[in-house]
Amino acid sequence: MRAIAYRTPGPIDAPDALIDVELPRPEAHGRDLLVEVRAVSVNPVDTKVRASARPPEGDVRVLGWDAAGTVVAVGPEVTRFAVGDAVYYAGTITRPGTNAEFHLVDERIVGHKPASLGWAEAAALPLTAITAWEALFDRLDVARAVPGASSILIIGGAGGVGSIAVQLARRLTDLTVIATASRPETRAWVAELGAHAVLDHSQPLAAALEAAGLPAPGFVFATTHSDVHRAEIAKAIAPQGRLALIDDPAAFDVMPFKSKAVSIHWEMMFARPMWATADVARQGELLDEVARLVDAGTLRTTLAETYGSIDAANLIRAHRAIESGTTRGKIVLEGFGG
Repeated sequence: MRAIAYRTPGPIDAPDALIDVELPRPEAHGRDLLVEVRAVSVNPVDTKVRASARPPEGDVRVLGWDAAGTVVAVGPEVTRFAVGDAVYYAGTITRPGTNAEFHLVDERIVGHKPASLGWAEAAALPLTAITAWEALFDRLDVARAVPGASSILIIGGAGGVGSIAVQLARRLTDLTVIATASRPETRAWVAELGAHAVLDHSQPLAAALEAAGLPAPGFVFATTHSDVHRAEIAKAIAPQGRLALIDDPAAFDVMPFKSKAVSIHWEMMFARPMWATADVARQGELLDEVARLVDAGTLRTTLAETYGSIDAANLIRAHRAIESGTTRGKIVLEGFGG
């Protein structure tokens, strides 16, 4: 089968940063589905792994943690899916990725594809939807109010995770949704997704909230540059507030949050499948709920750009765009060409 992989970690401008390869078609065992991949999207994790993680000696590593496709085979322990089902999912970082014609994935972390979406539109959603949902409802526990506070601040509202977090917070909670974006096109995107207010995160956030007449947020979801914004978050967040992070700061000093008794939560959507937690099947259920909300018109896809077929050249272009830090929504590739 065709796949896109790398042999040596390094910068995206290296001649062999990503290469087209032929690999054996995998076989489904246990609770695995074998999925014929129709579309994939690209996430920051793809670029981070490609730049730093060395494959086993003499082997290649296939990236990709978002896919939409069709089930073509099932393992003997599968109960939720059958051959022919249309699915979407984010996979796990501990197994080969989705940038391949056929891909194995545990059925427990797979959802039924939204019927109202095409392959590309569906592939844009899984990883970011799981991340945003877990951050909001499992880590921040936004259903449990912070006394005296009724808003959430989402830093990086135009990114892949931010784009779905804004929708979830606006459609499924009563919170005032404040998001940040720094360019006219990203500010417009975030407002279109439903944010009540949009702030420029290139400016001091606490002062921007005050100037806009916005109260201290009880919840802050930092999707990017959390170390850069740390001091401003500490100033802005309400006492007894809750902060969630998903990025990878080299260091993050929590002491400025002590006086306000702020709780700090890490979200890592790979944690459930990586550690085979007792509730790992929650991710499949979550994706089914997202599909229901999409089909009901409550949520929309966050697909922003389609880069053509799934091949090394187009994935290199997508990785380069992700690393620029200027994308909005999700970049998707569809089909393997002729």
